[in-house]
Amino acid sequence: MMYDPNSDSNQSRALKELVAENDRPREKAKHQGFSALTTAELIAIIVGSGSVGESVVELCQRILRENDDKLYRVARLTINDLVKNYRGIGEVKATEILAALELGRRYHLEKFDDSKQITSSYDAYEYLRLRLEHLTHEEMHVLLLDRSKRILHHERVSSGGTAMTVADVKMILKPAIERLADGIILAHNHPGDTPRPSGIDDALTHSVKQACKVMGIGFVDHIIVCRGGRYYSYTDNE
Repeated sequence: MMYDPNSDSNQSRALKELVAENDRPREKAKHQGFSALTTAELIAIIVGSGSVGESVVELCQRILRENDDKLYRVARLTINDLVKNYRGIGEVKATEILAALELGRRYHLEKFDDSKQITSSYDAYEYLRLRLEHLTHEEMHVLLLDRSKRILHHERVSSGGTAMTVADVKMILKPAIERLADGIILAHNHPGDTPRPSGIDDALTHSVKQACKVMGIGFVDHIIVCRGGRYYSYTDNE
């Protein structure tokens, strides 16, 4: 039987093959742009191939689904987590996925100029969230401000476990004194995503505020950073 490219059956098969081709993430990106791809399809481009019985897109859909369809939850996984829980993901692919997510985070960090003026607690949260919300452990950071409340410097002063980090008042004020800052914003994250401050948070805030008063440094705020737009501002809740 001769192949007739104009026959209805062959045209139908060719159309199906074309649709399937254009439905592949790389081809879809080439013809429609990356913005047309779903999150799973974007990850699939990095992963490259699936496993027996599961396409690469299906694999990436499952990874997202099992992490509440949230990239920040995927970013919190380790290389071993990905390799152990997802057939078809080896160490190299796991490394590439997490590296891509870290690149995305750093891209967003570049959008915030360090000379940004802090006019509200939300400004401070927006600056801090990309630096703190992805962490699985607590960290204490301090923003140093000039008289116009523009950011002079940002520094991590301590790093701790999943429940708390210990910060010394002297460690917090040291960079502010060295850089002659006019004001500071203290900040730390709650990996459990509960913005409510603890008694330790309250005590530290009081101590730092008193020390700032003695040193002639303005205590602007203490921000507790969580994900999903949630944060706690001591100044807002005074």
